[in-house]
Amino acid sequence: MRKILSVLLLTMAASAASLDVPTSLNFPVETHTLKNGMKVLIHEDHSIPNVALYVFYKIGSRNERPGTTGLSHFFEHMMFNGAKKYGPHMFDREMEGHGGSNNAYTSNDVTVYQDWFPSSALELIFDLEGDRIRDLSFDPKMVASERGVVASERRTSVDNNNNGILFEQFNAAAYIAHPYHWPVVGWMSDIESWTMDDLKAHFSMGYAPNNAVMVVCGNVHSAEFIALAEKYIGTIPPRDPPPPVRTKEPEQLGEKRIRVERIAQLPSVIVGWHVPETASADRSPLTVLSLILTTGQSSRLYQRMVDKDQLVTGVGSGMAVAFDPTLFRINMQMRAGVAPENAEKALYEEIARVQRDGVTDREMQKAKNILLGQLYRGLKTISGQANLLGDYEIFFGDYKKLLDAPSLYEKVTKEDVQRVAEKYLTEKNRTVATLVPTKGEK
Repeated sequence: MRKILSVLLLTMAASAASLDVPTSLNFPVETHTLKNGMKVLIHEDHSIPNVALYVFYKIGSRNERPGTTGLSHFFEHMMFNGAKKYGPHMFDREMEGHGGSNNAYTSNDVTVYQDWFPSSALELIFDLEGDRIRDLSFDPKMVASERGVVASERRTSVDNNNNGILFEQFNAAAYIAHPYHWPVVGWMSDIESWTMDDLKAHFSMGYAPNNAVMVVCGNVHSAEFIALAEKYIGTIPPRDPPPPVRTKEPEQLGEKRIRVERIAQLPSVIVGWHVPETASADRSPLTVLSLILTTGQSSRLYQRMVDKDQLVTGVGSGMAVAFDPTLFRINMQMRAGVAPENAEKALYEEIARVQRDGVTDREMQKAKNILLGQLYRGLKTISGQANLLGDYEIFFGDYKKLLDAPSLYEKVTKEDVQRVAEKYLTEKNRTVATLVPTKGEK
């Protein structure tokens, strides 16, 4: 598989005029659904003796409510703090003692646990995972300790971080109704006041096998893996999943502006527009537009705002993967002496130019080359394979759409890119957050 990917990357790099790559991927995946409802995706890769096992729980900050914000992020931490068989700190000790490592992350939509280990430790990893799914401990001392860790993380990443507080305020302004309004890390007043009943209810609805997708890539054999999955995970009873998120963000009725005053050396700006969810057909042309605007020194905004006018030191753009309509964001860091409104003016002029005149064939080819390069680089490692398979299964609705991604990229036209720029990147649909440097204490 790795040799095939290397050939494809060389072919892609050598072709600036056309993409001489397959329109679909030869990437065998076996699927199985455990008797309790957990879906399992298996990709065998015997080129190395290691395994990447990811468990995607379909619960994140969008499944919280005022008063319980931050609970999903709390469980990202709490799931490593002891269960019935393996007590506090034993998850890490057992895994590391057998040559493995782990991590986890939480988003608006999912909580994901990542295990990397030699294939000889496969049964141990299943035992560890099954223990914490079935019998997670809610020891009050561990809850209090982890609550303090989460509160400290919020202070570090948001309260005492200019970029963090600006992003949090931006999201809170952009969304008025949908749960994407509140931060993944949670509001501090909620972190300090979660009850034990809050914790147990959130865990029960979210961290059940029938609310998860398990993805494994690496040196495994499907039959053995499925047998172990049924033994250690399949016997865990299913539970009621989180209730559906019914609240939809209403159409924005005009530009929103917020001003965040903090001690800082230079101003910075986040500009965002409401765009559809990841599974939307408009996702690909919006992704191409983002690349054309900000990726690389030949991108439109870099050439105009960094090189030519010297307004900003950096400019970037992007969209989160999301179940529900999300935001297309552009971030700008001002140069010394540059007023944020001057950078905004240049930004809107360049967006208007795309809306009026479209983009070039060269820009389209560059963006598609970048997308394919990112895809194939992601597939070169078992960790990247597991992450991509899980993202496509969860957010695009079917892992098989990953296999057709090259064809999907190639089908995006200049007209598609111009259309989404005209449709979404409007003044009425825009939210602007500006960090304004101040003197004195925060």
